[in-house]
Amino acid sequence: MSGIRVRFLSSSVAYCRLWTVQLNTMWDIYYRSRWRSIRVMYFTMFLSSVGFTIVITSVWPYLQKIDESADASFLGWVVAAYSLGQMVASPIFGLWSNKRPRREPLVCSIFINLSANIYYAYVYLPRTNNKFHMLISRAFVGFGAGNVAVVRSYVAGATSLKERTSAMANMSACQALGFILGPALQACLSFIGEQGVTVKIIQLQLNMYTAPALLAAAFGLINILLVVLVLREHHVDDDGRHINAINYTSEDTEESVDQVAVLTSNILFFIVMFIFAVFETIATPLSMDMFAWTRKEAVLYNGIIICCIGFESILVFLVVKVASQRFGDRPVLLAGLAIIFCGFFILLPWGNHYPKIQWADVKNNSLVSRMSEATIASNSSLEPTGCPYEQTWCQYTPVIHLAQYISSDILIGVGYPACNVMSYTLYSKILGPKPQGVYMGWLTASGSGARTLGPIFVSHVYTILGPRWAFSLICGMVVGAIILLSSVYRKLIAFSARHGRIVE
Repeated sequence: MSGIRVRFLSSSVAYCRLWTVQLNTMWDIYYRSRWRSIRVMYFTMFLSSVGFTIVITSVWPYLQKIDESADASFLGWVVAAYSLGQMVASPIFGLWSNKRPRREPLVCSIFINLSANIYYAYVYLPRTNNKFHMLISRAFVGFGAGNVAVVRSYVAGATSLKERTSAMANMSACQALGFILGPALQACLSFIGEQGVTVKIIQLQLNMYTAPALLAAAFGLINILLVVLVLREHHVDDDGRHINAINYTSEDTEESVDQVAVLTSNILFFIVMFIFAVFETIATPLSMDMFAWTRKEAVLYNGIIICCIGFESILVFLVVKVASQRFGDRPVLLAGLAIIFCGFFILLPWGNHYPKIQWADVKNNSLVSRMSEATIASNSSLEPTGCPYEQTWCQYTPVIHLAQYISSDILIGVGYPACNVMSYTLYSKILGPKPQGVYMGWLTASGSGARTLGPIFVSHVYTILGPRWAFSLICGMVVGAIILLSSVYRKLIAFSARHGRIVE
């Protein structure tokens, strides 16, 4: 009997060991599949950024080439069309992802984006209204980029609370890398020139304006293949335990989400995106007015600065991972807002030095004033630099020095990425196990609305009232965001912590 018992116990131990090995193998396969899918989402976010920036520096000359009736104000609508399209599409794709597998809205949105980029490459073909064709194409490119809501909701649902901040920071780093590489790819393709080559069979002019859009379309095709072949539906709870279906229902979803915290998060994200839209819009005209840079110098120097800020933001995302684990998400968000405030406060004009006024010497010279404007224009071979005399504030507003400008760039390059990643990391934690597609859609839409309204706001306020009023209003907006965050600080906690399952 003792021999039989020993054999039974040994076989039981062997069976348990075999079962344990099988479980570990299955868990390892599941873990690798989950993170492969998350990395596909990183790539999708990267391509969304590239799709926006890869043509942004060539939109204006391309628009002028295909339609001479297009002016600078119409250019503003073309640029805004991307954000408007994304704002409309984000809630739609978010709702779709709540009801169906995420692969469906992702493939559909990427296909729309791909087709819109091909459409953009052919907007020169119609004989009339070419500028409106460009406007429509950019709106559909933005509509396809509405899948950002699906990407964020997927990553939020496929990560535990401990993993989420790191995953969101990685996703933001991919987004920042896309913003850096987009203009770089455009610059590399500029060697093709304006004429380029013509492919008569498909009536395609392959030049420096159409090649970037076609490259973005090729990236979209790769993205579709990755989504179809690699992406799998994964969902884990806040503790990292596997849940079978990504669009599931449980007892947790019956518990209410704090709507005050949700609304506050959307407002804070809107403010953060609005401020950055103002910053990137005002950079070129501000530098030309204050430092008397030419158009070529402004594009070159600000391009270098933006690239440096992009690399700086990637480092900030890495630091944010460590800081949020040590101090928490809310303190990092609060610190980011404080740094942004310092960045815009530094930009306020001080002192007794005033900017160079454009053509001031011509206007004040009594001899030259007798000459006709036509003669001045015909004899002038130099590009006018400095602050335009039409902007009356140039005559009484002190100059902003280059050191102020660079210091502000550095501070905003630290504060913005920290606020950006913390905004939707907190948001995803507040929502908890509830399907997040629609909520992420509204968050993306609020950011797109901010990117639409920000340039309109700053172009009017800056042109009419000057940098002192523009940056004072932005500082006031940041202070309002800090006060709002402080007033609801205790509510901005994870869903599990709110319902007493974990302690933050």
